[in-house]
Amino acid sequence: MDQSSKKVPLPGPMPVDREAWARQLHLSTFVNTYYQYQDLMKLPGVKKLLVVGSGHGLDVLVFKWRGFQVETLDIDPTFRPDHVGSLHDLSAFGDGQFDGIVASHVLEHLAVPYLDRCLEEMARVARFALVYLPVAGRHGQIRLNLGFKGIDLSWEWDLFNWFHRPDGVTPRYQGGQHFWELGYCGFRERDLIARFSQYFHVLASYRNPDWIWSHNFRLASKRYHP
Repeated sequence: MDQSSKKVPLPGPMPVDREAWARQLHLSTFVNTYYQYQDLMKLPGVKKLLVVGSGHGLDVLVFKWRGFQVETLDIDPTFRPDHVGSLHDLSAFGDGQFDGIVASHVLEHLAVPYLDRCLEEMARVARFALVYLPVAGRHGQIRLNLGFKGIDLSWEWDLFNWFHRPDGVTPRYQGGQHFWELGYCGFRERDLIARFSQYFHVLASYRNPDWIWSHNFRLASKRYHP
């Protein structure tokens, strides 16, 4: 069944015990925050940030500690964001109000019909963007660290139905939280790069070798970088 024949769910909070979720802290939270910081440091002149879906808030604490000016946006007031709202509607913010916008494991929580609007809004309010996404399926890894000259090699593999195509409006992944994930039909890396490229230059696209469930994109808005 295609998207046109099904009702598109409105963006909303995660269907979990969010108070309990907010109290959890995993190694992946620290790893993800580290990679966000490293990616931000590769972007020129980035000081003022909008962090969308900050969740546990570790990334926000680190960014502020490292001298960034940070505002937060979340659709769920449980996490006490500075602004309550959805990524597809950033009308509360002006054009180019931020140097960078961070959306780590956020976009997959919105139905696909909202996706292009989210990207357009991100490219409007910020010069640069970090978009981190979950990789579909079960994952394995072989890693070779030779211990000299910084040689650190990683090979990952993913097990899922390669022919499966999400309908984009049914949250059937990650316990009913995700509408789509990277890797499925229509959501391969090349498909997402093509979609991002409507609004951004793709500066980097890479698998996180320290948290292989995540694929990370570093983007520059075409609005401010023609």
